Amino acid sequence: MHPRFRSAFADLTPALQHALLPILSARDFAGAIQPDQVRLLKQQCQLDEHQLALALLPLAAACALTPISDFNVGAVAQGVSGTLWFGANMEFAGAPLQQTVHAEQSAVTHAWLGGEHRLLSVTVNYTPCGHCRQFMNELNCADTLLIALPQQHAAPLASYLPHAFGPRDLGITTLLMDSSHRGFNTSTDPLEQAAIEAASRSHAPYSNACSGVALQTIDGTIFSGRYAENAAFNPSLPPLQAALIALNMAGYALADIHQAVLAENPAARFSQQAATAATLAAAGCRALRRIPLSGGA
Repeated sequence: MHPRFRSAFADLTPALQHALLPILSARDFAGAIQPDQVRLLKQQCQLDEHQLALALLPLAAACALTPISDFNVGAVAQGVSGTLWFGANMEFAGAPLQQTVHAEQSAVTHAWLGGEHRLLSVTVNYTPCGHCRQFMNELNCADTLLIALPQQHAAPLASYLPHAFGPRDLGITTLLMDSSHRGFNTSTDPLEQAAIEAASRSHAPYSNACSGVALQTIDGTIFSGRYAENAAFNPSLPPLQAALIALNMAGYALADIHQAVLAENPAARFSQQAATAATLAAAGCRALRRIPLSGGA
């Protein structure tokens, strides 16, 4: 079991500890509980989906990186596949606060990167802020998504964001988590290819500024992240933050990053390069190279 889980694990019920121990102790556990594991946990602990997600919140919050606020937020996204995806807030000492990742963004993006195409619910240990409500409104499931909180009944996202402004107001029909692939030209370099593939699957319907980031750790593992744009612009999630979510959920530290590649459209109206380089530098990595995307639909 990753050391970050030990304190939260100790506070779980004995039944849940017993059922979760083999899952959390697996070497490849990366913050996602698979459908067959979910069924077993529900059966062994006599919990429904809502109760199980609430019970797992302390473990998700244990993944938070909060060197600035010391305020840990955890989220659990339930996908239509039946998988439960952990998410946690992430702060980066030395980088502007705008680079922060919120727990709901983390859980949603974790599911998206993991191949989930639609969510049923997002459970979180604190009421979602306006930033996160707007971010989740970009989803293809925004009309049916349930938000669950401790000691409250699950309620539709619309009840947290009445009279919402979103992609449909701008005539956008391809929504966040819809299947999409731009088909940019490939590379023989594995790290570059991971960044290009991420850019091909990014969600950038407002600017067409597709971008992807790939991170390689000191042990050679590669994590990639895609840009997730938002109708309100500011809640957009940069590709670096998406890659950092994947890295964090797999149990790696920021200090484990060895090098990074940013792939983006050179003709776009803005670039992710400066913000990506600054945040990586704050994490201790200055080995960033930028490659241009070419081809694609």
